[in-house]
Amino acid sequence: MKLVALVPLLPLIGVLINGLFGAWIKERAHLIAVSAAGLSCFVAFVVFFQTLGGTTLDWDVYPWLNVGDLKVPIGFLVDPLSTVMMLVVTFVGFLIHVYSIGYMHGDRGYARFFTYLNLFMFSMLMLVLANNYLLMFLGWEGVGLCSYLLIGFWYEKKSAADAGKKAFVVNRIGDAGFILGLFFIWTTFGSLKYTEVFAAVDPGLGAGIYTTITLLLFVGATGKSAQLPLYVWLPDAMEGPTPVSALIHAATMVTAGVYMVARSNALFNLAPFSLEVVAWVGALTAVFAATIALVQNDIKRVVAYSTISQLGYMFLGAGAGAYPSAVFHLGTHAFFKALLFLGCGSVIHSLHGEQDMRKMGGLRKAMPITTWTFLLASLANAGIFPLAGFWSKDEILFNAFVRGLTIPWLLGLIGAFLTAFYMFRLFFQVFTGHFRGDHHTAHHLHESPPNMAYPLLVLGVLSVIAGLVFGFPPDRGLYHQFVAPIFEVAHGSEAGVEHAAAASEVGMAAVSLAVALAGIGLAYLFYVKRPNLPSMLADKVQGLYNLLLNKYWVDELYQAIFVDFGKRFCGFLWGVDARVVDGAVNGSSWLTIRLSVVSAWNDLRIVDGLVNAIADLIQGGSGALRRLQTGAIQNYLLAMTLGILGMVVFYLFL
Repeated sequence: MKLVALVPLLPLIGVLINGLFGAWIKERAHLIAVSAAGLSCFVAFVVFFQTLGGTTLDWDVYPWLNVGDLKVPIGFLVDPLSTVMMLVVTFVGFLIHVYSIGYMHGDRGYARFFTYLNLFMFSMLMLVLANNYLLMFLGWEGVGLCSYLLIGFWYEKKSAADAGKKAFVVNRIGDAGFILGLFFIWTTFGSLKYTEVFAAVDPGLGAGIYTTITLLLFVGATGKSAQLPLYVWLPDAMEGPTPVSALIHAATMVTAGVYMVARSNALFNLAPFSLEVVAWVGALTAVFAATIALVQNDIKRVVAYSTISQLGYMFLGAGAGAYPSAVFHLGTHAFFKALLFLGCGSVIHSLHGEQDMRKMGGLRKAMPITTWTFLLASLANAGIFPLAGFWSKDEILFNAFVRGLTIPWLLGLIGAFLTAFYMFRLFFQVFTGHFRGDHHTAHHLHESPPNMAYPLLVLGVLSVIAGLVFGFPPDRGLYHQFVAPIFEVAHGSEAGVEHAAAASEVGMAAVSLAVALAGIGLAYLFYVKRPNLPSMLADKVQGLYNLLLNKYWVDELYQAIFVDFGKRFCGFLWGVDARVVDGAVNGSSWLTIRLSVVSAWNDLRIVDGLVNAIADLIQGGSGALRRLQTGAIQNYLLAMTLGILGMVVFYLFL
């Protein structure tokens, strides 16, 4: 069982080798990175089979922090939840590594890319395998750093560099809430280790403390898992290479928030208000993102908004107390969403970088593997029976309904209709009809090479069978028998389950399926039978269409409030000289001039004074120490002799 240490260690070794020697390894960097990911996946399966036998492990490897009463180890927790997450990260991550060999071939940052990819896997594995909140937070920040590095991988493009910075900054906002939650956990329970915290959970502390802790933790989750209002970084993550999009959206970073809420279920169960907030935010995000996806024309952005929407379903499940179903959807979603992004990458690779769906069409003949696997992923994402997405998403909707979350359930049902529509809008525009792009490109359309096509086939099979094999019968399949026992029952869920008999699970599934089929049928009408209808409808509801096309202008609103206003305010505080002069000349108010002068004095005397004092201290100290390193061996011999003489005198006479 202690082999689990190798699971994150192997990708870390890949990071060190490619990071230190990548300049010499160059185009062979994938040999190290893919081998590290593959071996990590193999060890993960070994640990998984040990866990199937009922073995769990809470292993403190090393005493990391030992300051007063704060004792935090570097340690691993192996239980069904962490094992499921570990398998998802390593298996999907390995397939993405293999796919990247073909996709990134010839890129001048080839070795750097695989270094970052291994680092991403290492960080995510530390996050899910940690046995305490602080080590989880270390992995949490690690995936945030990797997202910045990979989204802005092609940093020569301003849009890519800006997207990387945007992801980093927005996630820091969420992380501020997360770390405050950790402070509250420490002060309340005196520990950050999961087993100690959960053992100390006492309903007698009152719902207020649990509500505060869980809402702060959930702020972190909204940033990392791109939920309202901190979702804005994820669509811009498309600026990175497509394998990065697949890794972020499917197996790693965005699932961290869902995992953290599921892991903290003992705390959330004593905060019913927080659970309701989680459910409502998830349901609203699912519909909100789906409406934006309806009209986007960038193939990767459609799938990106789909990710935000599907994460909303996971939080809806967690908020309903159906943690196993939420994590089940996380797993099935990893398969079909990775397939969707890798399928997008296959299309973009064939079209030499083109991402506008209006310049595609008719690709099914030239790209049969991509077409059929993308169709399977689209059906799974739409929740069509019996593919993977049907079982997991239907469980979430059913649990939300029977536990009294009627409006969030209805929002989830609306989201299911929209999901089916926008996914098949994408599929019909890209793979059916005639090619609408450049005629020169049309003569060079081709299927992706084997190292890109094989991962598509593997993920296609899993998108079909994963839900049926592991999730049937619903709530009682193999997956649930393995994972469900570690979760405590959520507050108030017993009453909801008692009423479950009043609602037919089969009937609910039929409703969900009918809604999804209706969405596909409408997409078929709009984009196959009568392709002129979308433009006619857009003209009739131009205002609504522009609202969705411009993503509700949320980015512009954030830009105006948090960026532009911030710049103007800082300019007011720090643009002192011009303000003083202009104020004196133009008769500005005494208060404005006074504030400017105070700001100038603070900047020059306090800030610059402190910085310069530190620099002078270091420079002066190094100048004095430099005299000890003369380079003359006789000086060193004299110093050694004097030192020995000093020690003799000390021991003889003192």
